[in-house]
Amino acid sequence: MIITKAPPAAPNPLPRIDAVRPVGGPVWVAWRESTLTRAFELETLTDFLAQNSSRDFDSALSKAIKCHLSAARDAASGKKPELGMRIRLSRNGPLLERAMSNLDAAEAQLLNLAPSDYLLGQVPSLLRHVQRHLRSSDPGRQEFERLVRNINNDRGSALDKVDAARDQIVATVRAASSAALRENIRLRSFRNIVVSTTVLLSMLVVVLGVIGYLKPTLIPMCFAPQEASQLTMVCPTDESVPFTPVRPGADKMDSPREFGDVLTETVRKTDVIVIELVGLVAAAIAAAAAISHVRGSSERYGIPVALAALKLPTGALTAFLGLLLMRGGFVPGLNALDTSAQILAWGLVFGYAQQLFTRLIDQQGQSVLNAVRGADNVPPPRKTVAA
Repeated sequence: MIITKAPPAAPNPLPRIDAVRPVGGPVWVAWRESTLTRAFELETLTDFLAQNSSRDFDSALSKAIKCHLSAARDAASGKKPELGMRIRLSRNGPLLERAMSNLDAAEAQLLNLAPSDYLLGQVPSLLRHVQRHLRSSDPGRQEFERLVRNINNDRGSALDKVDAARDQIVATVRAASSAALRENIRLRSFRNIVVSTTVLLSMLVVVLGVIGYLKPTLIPMCFAPQEASQLTMVCPTDESVPFTPVRPGADKMDSPREFGDVLTETVRKTDVIVIELVGLVAAAIAAAAAISHVRGSSERYGIPVALAALKLPTGALTAFLGLLLMRGGFVPGLNALDTSAQILAWGLVFGYAQQLFTRLIDQQGQSVLNAVRGADNVPPPRKTVAA
């Protein structure tokens, strides 16, 4: 009897690449790319961990995770809302919040699905996530830190402790993710306020320029220094010859002239525009100088850029208003500039002086950024003393 050995079984073939669900994209916004990448990663972990999970009853957890990931992918791909409100399609805020909240929910459900050894391995990163977004005085953070210390002190029963405290871990991590989402919402809200203010101030600058061009004598940026008995009309772009203003009892041999007539002849349509441009240039220099104090930021909202853009129309307005105050005699001793160059120089000074106003906004922007970088970086609220 001849016994023949059966040929060895062929190894399981590798899955075809074209059978794997693609990551998606590429898309034209950075946060959408990261959303698609994170969604594919979480889906892969879900399929892997659900195979031997005793907690995934009737695939309830894995189905919920994939539902959240599908919603995050729809947001990343810019899917139209069901109500068809096209006016909202140009806004990334709702889509970004939808993607972040669904990814956070999927990660929390994945912690419920995962076995104890996987959850134990994730404890260090989860602790870092909790410490970043929850204050040190938060009870949930304190309990989580106490749990981590107990695990480190007794590694033998670490799996049992993690499995017993799974609900506490998931709840604390979910609270930290919700706090992170609120921080990003505050960041986006602050950015929108700065951008809206910049747009409104820019429109006001344009309106003042148009008014100055159409009616130059309505808000003239001119001064009339006096020397002896004669005046000289000095405007930002032109100067008149010395003249004697009309006064009661003036000598007719002096050829007196009406003040308004000389102003009409000397003022130019571009005076207000020139002053605004000078203030804008000074503000641009101030914005460039402020870059030395700006740290690189990983946040996607561009707060430093928005704050720098705010300085430009503010500088144009402060130059205009500063010269207007000087012309009205609000600044003692500086109500009669002698030359056009002096007017432009003071416009440059007032344009740079916008830093006095925008500095407070810069500090607020830095506080908002610090809140995203760490919960304990936020200054505590001021205490008010009752009278």
